[in-house]
Amino acid sequence: MSTPRIALISGSTRTGSMNRNLVRAMAGVFKGLGAKPVIIDLAKYEMPLYNGDFEAEHGVPQTTKNLVRRLKACDGVFIGVPEYNGGLPPLLKNTIDWSTRLGTEHFSGPVYGIGSATPGGMSGIMVLKQLHFILSRLGASVIPVQLGVGFATKTISAKGRVNDEKTQARAEMLAGKMLLEIKRRG
Repeated sequence: MSTPRIALISGSTRTGSMNRNLVRAMAGVFKGLGAKPVIIDLAKYEMPLYNGDFEAEHGVPQTTKNLVRRLKACDGVFIGVPEYNGGLPPLLKNTIDWSTRLGTEHFSGPVYGIGSATPGGMSGIMVLKQLHFILSRLGASVIPVQLGVGFATKTISAKGRVNDEKTQARAEMLAGKMLLEIKRRG
């Protein structure tokens, strides 16, 4: 089996985002376990707010087609998602909605893992439930181990280094389970 390719996506494009830091940290974890991390920056895949009239007139944006092509080329996908008022950020929801206009193979093909980094102690519990539900509905195989990182400004550095042994162990467990599932499917 070739080296597994893992796409890593942050549901936030904000400079200094805790979830961008989480994605960088997970890239290091996957690399340490022998996978090839592929960080996908949603800022490079701008899409208008989904609207059926826009799609009828202009079609699916080329950026959406490019993103789906990249996702299909990966064996796994890790999404680090911020929680906005207990829910998904509009950027991620809009990206998912546009991408489904091209089918759902990019959900049913790779193995998915999800995590959330938050400034408080709740560690994204609500958004992780929602994201798991949406991905599962689209046919994704989502690893049951989730990575909730509370107090993330202390736990993960701006350079994507985990400063906490328990968080590092959970990150490695999630990544390991994703890689085992990818190998099993092999």
